Amino acid sequence: MPKYVVRHGSMRFLGVFSTSRGETFGRGARVIARTSRGQEAGEVLCEATPHAMENLREPGHGQILRRMSSQDELELRKLHDQEEQEHETCQRQIAEMGLDMRLVDVEHLFGGERVVVYYLAENRIDFRELVRALASDFQTRIEMRQIGVRDEAKLLADYGDCGKEVCCNTHLSEMPPVSMKMAKLQRATLDPSKISGRCGRLKCCLRYEYDTYHEMRKELPPVGADVITGDGRGTVLAQEILASQLLVEMEDSRRVMIDADAVLTVISKKQKAAQRAEQNSSETSEATDNAAGDAANETAETPPDA
Repeated sequence: MPKYVVRHGSMRFLGVFSTSRGETFGRGARVIARTSRGQEAGEVLCEATPHAMENLREPGHGQILRRMSSQDELELRKLHDQEEQEHETCQRQIAEMGLDMRLVDVEHLFGGERVVVYYLAENRIDFRELVRALASDFQTRIEMRQIGVRDEAKLLADYGDCGKEVCCNTHLSEMPPVSMKMAKLQRATLDPSKISGRCGRLKCCLRYEYDTYHEMRKELPPVGADVITGDGRGTVLAQEILASQLLVEMEDSRRVMIDADAVLTVISKKQKAAQRAEQNSSETSEATDNAAGDAANETAETPPDA
């Protein structure tokens, strides 16, 4: 029996779903499925092959009940209209109770088993009274789900600065960790307003090429290393990772941009330290010899006491 990777829910959950009657589905097929949350509308992404499963971490499981019909689509549109009214009701209840939380979205599952309320809050919220009021209004089970700002973008954002739909709303199954060092390594601008996404955090796309930059940098002599080139010895001042080039300061203080292939030898720290120690030893020995020579000259010039 074939299995498929299906995306479902407002949060774009991914799950591996079996079929009820061995029916086959193509990519993009819209289906009605039974998930751990209840009956939901979903979209088939691909067949659940071992290769496709490599990128899924702890996927959900369920069963595809049927292909979505025109009647199902009509019911789904009604639910979306109903969600707008439920959002207004929920917002009003939060304001009346004076709860320190911000409503983000309301999701009504296709089967009507529950209504999921997504919210942001800095502190722990006692929403028991709110849940009782909403359950009475909606006549179904209420699930409160606290989310972060990245999840908020996943629910509400549309397009990014690149002109395409935001990644968290399309292909990302989980939010990758992103740090400022990734922007620095890729020589991106460090202006927060230009490298932040719709969520206000660093853009997820800074993560995509970081591993490639990291591996390519390993192939280049590090900044500060001494190198031997066909034109002499120099010190690496900067790297151009994608171009595989180095900015090198030569011994005559010239600064030149060279290809990494032009480097004949990289002097390691141990070699550099050994050369410095040898140089210091030579200078010390020379100074000792000079001091001994000066002392001998002074002894020869001074007449013995009478």
